[in-house]
Amino acid sequence: MDETERQYYFIDAVREQVHALEQSLGRPLTYHVTTFGCQMNARDSEKLAGILEQAGYLPSETEDADFVLFNTCTVRENANQRMYGRLGAVHSRKKKHPQMLVAVCGCMMQEPDEVETIRKKYRFVDIVFGTHNIYRLAELLYKRLCTGEMVVDVWEDTDRIVEDLPNARKYSFKSGVNIMFGCNNFCSYCIVPYVRGRERSRDPKDILREIERLSQDGVREIMLLGQNVNSYGKTLKEPMTFAGLLREIEAIDNISRIRFMTSHPKDLSEELIEVMRDSKKICRHLHLPLQSGSSRILKEMNRRYTKEGYLALAERIKKEIPDISLTTDIIVGYPGETEEDFQETLDVVRRVRYDSAFTFLYSRRSGTPAARMKDQVPEEVAHERFDRLLKEVQDISKEVCARFEGQTMDVLVEEVNPQNPDLVSGKLSNNLTVHFPGDASLIGRILPVYLKECHGFYYIGELQ
Repeated sequence: MDETERQYYFIDAVREQVHALEQSLGRPLTYHVTTFGCQMNARDSEKLAGILEQAGYLPSETEDADFVLFNTCTVRENANQRMYGRLGAVHSRKKKHPQMLVAVCGCMMQEPDEVETIRKKYRFVDIVFGTHNIYRLAELLYKRLCTGEMVVDVWEDTDRIVEDLPNARKYSFKSGVNIMFGCNNFCSYCIVPYVRGRERSRDPKDILREIERLSQDGVREIMLLGQNVNSYGKTLKEPMTFAGLLREIEAIDNISRIRFMTSHPKDLSEELIEVMRDSKKICRHLHLPLQSGSSRILKEMNRRYTKEGYLALAERIKKEIPDISLTTDIIVGYPGETEEDFQETLDVVRRVRYDSAFTFLYSRRSGTPAARMKDQVPEEVAHERFDRLLKEVQDISKEVCARFEGQTMDVLVEEVNPQNPDLVSGKLSNNLTVHFPGDASLIGRILPVYLKECHGFYYIGELQ
């Protein structure tokens, strides 16, 4: 019995117990998954939800459910504190409903100190597991149902990848697809390599098989996920480049759009630029984290590229793919950052002219080299720089995003607009949002829309 078959065995075993509990309670059992953090966590939560639904649970819109699962993030230390606050609220509900089960998983649970805190101070938690064994949820739940005791199953590392299990997608027409796990970069401010482990790539045959199944199930857009997709394939027995994988995916029928997240500038190859340039399916959007425009700070961050190298790369990308939308991440107030360093960041922003940027105040994260650096930037200085950067980014973005005004472009309709039910909302290939008159029957379709007015970060359009 391979690992996938083994987990289906436990799914069936849990379903029998769920059915017995339903009989005694006289009602169906429900679950709720709360997700913190990145798109990889969101994808993991879809898999966790799929396992629970296959095991007989029904989804609940709130945490007032029979099984409550928190999929945690630990990139920032205050995320951990928010998590404990949520656990406190759930505890009060569990006191009134003893049959309720609570589970905590994800990146935060890869930290031994946090697991110990759960063991000692949150004894009402039933199941604790990390990032490497998401696929074992049914097995851990079965053990908890049989023993009545807290189950803790956290692995330090693994090279095992088990993906062929149920998943409950949020959208019928688009889906994330994990192509690799972990990270080898060890940026000095980042905890991710310590909690998600070293890089390991999925076999391309497994990825292609998953995407083919998704295409047959009506999915039109896929998002390839990894901490650094540009280094895909290096751990395979027969190495394959990320660009090579994209070529294979492009050949799959019915997939209309291919996105990916996230790219590291140091690994972005000429081959990838060429594949993006020539592709009819790869979206005209590239997220290329900068973090800082100062070569000195970049070296301190262990980013392994310079300001000049980054600018040259951005210039090559824009030359080869003129309609590309570039977005980025920028950290302000990194330890040792001077006003001169900050001006270098502003210079890159002005020269690259991003469509949008995620801007962050540096957050000291224990367990990372940056947290031990002495020259921490005063909070008021960092905040003042952050405000200046945000204004610069927003002013440029408004101009850059407006360049498509008056054009007709394809929009993937994603939802009825939550503010105005007479409108639907969707995404252009370049990831900009468009609102236009329509109804729910259009959801999941790719339609030509005239971009009538740009309102900074979104368009108002008309269906053609």
